[in-house]
Amino acid sequence: MNDAPDRPDVTIVSIHGKTPRIHPTAFIAPGCRIIGDVEIGEGASVWYNCVLRADVSRIVIGARSNIQDGSVVHCDPPRPGDPGGSPTLIGDDVLVGHMAMIHGCVLEDRAFVGLGAIVMNKARIGSDAMLAAGAMLTEGKVIEARQLWGGRPARFMRELDEMAIMGMRMGTAHYVENAKAHAAVFGTSNIRSS
Repeated sequence: MNDAPDRPDVTIVSIHGKTPRIHPTAFIAPGCRIIGDVEIGEGASVWYNCVLRADVSRIVIGARSNIQDGSVVHCDPPRPGDPGGSPTLIGDDVLVGHMAMIHGCVLEDRAFVGLGAIVMNKARIGSDAMLAAGAMLTEGKVIEARQLWGGRPARFMRELDEMAIMGMRMGTAHYVENAKAHAAVFGTSNIRSS
C-alpha cells in the first residue's frame, strides 16, 4: 500500500504487479482509494471518497473526464467464454455523477452518467449520450450516440438536442477548472500544468 505524499489522504495500492498510473495534471481528491491496473488521464478528476478498484481487470479514465464524489468503479475478470473479461474504459470528457456505480463497461468520449446511476458489465454509453440520474443500464445494453435513457431498467427516452449536449460540455469544462481550485486548497502538487 502506498499513501502518496503529494496527495493527502489518497491511498494508491499496487496489486498483482499492477500499479495505478496517474497523469501529473489529474486531480485526486482526499478520501480516494485507487487500486491496481488504473490509468487516469491528463486533466481528469476523481472526487472525494471515490473507489477505483482494478484488481481483476483494468480501468482507464480519459483526459478531462471526472468521476464525482462517492462513485465506485470496478471491472470483471476473464471467464470461460469471455477471455477478455469486462474492463472499464472511460473516454475523454466524460461526466460521471455523484454516487454512480460503473462496472465493467464502456463510456465513450463525452458520455454522461447521472447521479446515482448504475452501468453494468458489457454495457456501453455512446458519445454525447446520457444515462439519467438514478437509472440502471443493464448488462450488455447500448445507448447510441446522442440518446437519453432513463429508468430501472433504463430505456430509450429521446434524442438529445444541441442545448443538452452543450450543457454536458460546459459541465466537463467546469470540473476541469474546479479541480484546479480544489487542488490549490490543499496546497498540493495534485495538479501541475501540462
